[in-house]
Amino acid sequence: MHGPSEGAAARGETPDLAALPRNATTENGTAENRTAENRTAENRTSENRTSENRTSEIRTALASGGVADTSHRARPVARRPVRDAGSRRARIHRIVWVLLTAVLTGVFGLPGSALAAPQGQVVIIGVPGLEWADLSPSRTPNLWKLAETAGAASLSTRAVPLEGRGITCPVAGWLTVSAGQRAASPGCEPPVQPRGATVPDWQALVELQRQSSFQARIGALGQAVKDAGGKTVAVGPGALLAAADLAGNTTSYFESITDLDPGGYQLIVAEAPEISDAWLADGMSSRGREQAVAAADTTVGAILAKIPQGATILVGGVSDARAGAHLHVAMASGPSFGTGLLTASSTRQAGLVTITDLTATALTALGLPVPDGVVGRAWTATTQPADPQALADDDLASQVLRDVREPFFFALVMIQVLFYAVASVIMRRQVAAAGRAMMIVGVVSGAVPISTFLAQLVPWWSVAHPMPALVGTILGFALLIAAVAFAGPWRRDVLGPLGVVAGVSSVALLLDVMTGSHLQVNAVTGYEPVTGGRFYGFGNMAFAVYSTGTILFLAAAAHFIRRRTAALVFCAGYGVFAIAADGWPSWGADFGGVPSFVLGFAVFMLLLAGLRVSVARLALIAVGGAALITVIALADYSRPAEQRTHLGAFVQQVIDGEAGGVLARKLSAMLGTLGNWPLTLLSLVAVAFLFLVLARPREMRVAALSVAYEKAPELRAGLIGALTAAFVGFLINDSGIAIPAMALTVAVPLTLAAAVRAETPPLRAGATERPET
Repeated sequence: MHGPSEGAAARGETPDLAALPRNATTENGTAENRTAENRTAENRTSENRTSENRTSEIRTALASGGVADTSHRARPVARRPVRDAGSRRARIHRIVWVLLTAVLTGVFGLPGSALAAPQGQVVIIGVPGLEWADLSPSRTPNLWKLAETAGAASLSTRAVPLEGRGITCPVAGWLTVSAGQRAASPGCEPPVQPRGATVPDWQALVELQRQSSFQARIGALGQAVKDAGGKTVAVGPGALLAAADLAGNTTSYFESITDLDPGGYQLIVAEAPEISDAWLADGMSSRGREQAVAAADTTVGAILAKIPQGATILVGGVSDARAGAHLHVAMASGPSFGTGLLTASSTRQAGLVTITDLTATALTALGLPVPDGVVGRAWTATTQPADPQALADDDLASQVLRDVREPFFFALVMIQVLFYAVASVIMRRQVAAAGRAMMIVGVVSGAVPISTFLAQLVPWWSVAHPMPALVGTILGFALLIAAVAFAGPWRRDVLGPLGVVAGVSSVALLLDVMTGSHLQVNAVTGYEPVTGGRFYGFGNMAFAVYSTGTILFLAAAAHFIRRRTAALVFCAGYGVFAIAADGWPSWGADFGGVPSFVLGFAVFMLLLAGLRVSVARLALIAVGGAALITVIALADYSRPAEQRTHLGAFVQQVIDGEAGGVLARKLSAMLGTLGNWPLTLLSLVAVAFLFLVLARPREMRVAALSVAYEKAPELRAGLIGALTAAFVGFLINDSGIAIPAMALTVAVPLTLAAAVRAETPPLRAGATERPET
């Protein structure tokens, strides 16, 4: 789930409503990537002057023995013993203070110290629009040969899209490389041809970033090399955008690679723009794309021929060149890279990196520190073999997911609404013959949300008709889970089937985040790498399924454990672990989920223990939840910057005074989700069914839920706790209505099944009788 500073990334990431239908998707997952350190060159100059003044004062004080005023000489001890002791203590105190100031200056990296010179040579080759499906030994011999000896991955190129267009245009892609942060472009045209080594209208581009929500500091890459005494050269107008410093200049610029002498340059940025140029000119047919790809490969071959031995080569398809967004090519060759899949701590996924990582990778390869504002993380090599066809399949999965997500959610909502309508008639008229069928449908329906993640175990996107394949795969897993729910002796109990489905929902997602969050990548209710909102941990819908499943599972477990003390101990142990896993940076990394999960779980535990849920207790619990996520965020912040997630990044935003703006954007995104009518309708109908049908007395003056509560009182605690977590999650997360919609999709059908089971005579008498404790 997306926290206040989530993303793509990794810092990351995130923010996803990639798991929602298109009209529910908001630009999130990005707040975590948005850092407070995007400062202007003028601010840095001011800081440098301040640091120089501090350094001068320190040197003066040290030269005088740490005493500011040296006109008062120390006197003999025998004559002035008291004053001499005080003078010595004062001198010692001043020396300690000066040394402490010097140490802190070094620790916190205040400006003014010289940077180490760049080491080696890095060449960035940008091929806007290049996808893994474009590569073949015959059509792209140069790129294919490089892929055989380089590390490889899919590249998420998400920048700031133009309004109404969910793609990254070439200028935006190049500027994102320049800043190491998502950057905006004024339009979707080719880069302007420069006159010399200066970017045309650079200040207008700088001002555009200031008005953007990400406030990218373009020029960060070139400036970092320049500040370290290195030289940069750009070949092509797009490359100039990436290589320019804060003033929009590079050391040298060439229009053609044939004019380049690579000697003496530490950073070389070159482009092969044939694919994007052809697309921007008049669109492209399949044949036209093949020709453009072949031309780009020829240009890449000419660039590679110019590169000296031992240089680090970074290749990236830095933008889109189609009407829809795609994953693109990322390759790295050099001393630090082998032939396996690439990864980065921003994604934690082998074979998946981001465009902002390209900036950090170039600086790291040069031995330079990554400046503030660069949100990416350096690419690293893995031992997993890289297969261009498998990487092309990853992009195919993203494209199929984009096509099927909206109709899938529409169908899900309509089926759920129809199910509630039919169930209402059956419950009101007490059609006994239909009760058992309704119970089975309820269990299957409650298993559908977790099945949307388990479906990723099957490559449904690779078949000719992916939508039927997706629906069939999800339904297959749901039927399998329902079969287990009705297979064992627990099927006779009120909470037996409910406990099985809820337990699978909780444990499956818990194991997923503990092992890399693979089930959520490209899942119809997960996150989509192309949008770059989030790459690891709990997405918003996954959190809703996880928290609801966990609390309902614990309710069922407490019912079966029977003895209250043992039940409370088990529920407390598993619940605390589940919450910790949700927030822990290495697993769930879920900022906004922890407080809502804590509150819902605590309400469940209070009711389970027979205690009253008072306002004072709720307030204390809310404070505890906030304190827990604060501790987790501070622990993340204490790690090295390159290892932090968006939790630690948000701490930095609080320190720098930008937390208010982040929270305001999250609130706006949350309110905006109310306009998603399918999910809003699903939530309203589910709540209405729960309270107007299940909880309302019928002709016999007995509500179905009352019967279930009487036979399994733990159900009441679990249901109220799960709904509390969903409601609070709705209020404090940018996904808004998506969280209660998915939580209710789990909870209400399972509650219906429990209510029907409570009214169905058990096969064996006394199956649910429980001893007093």
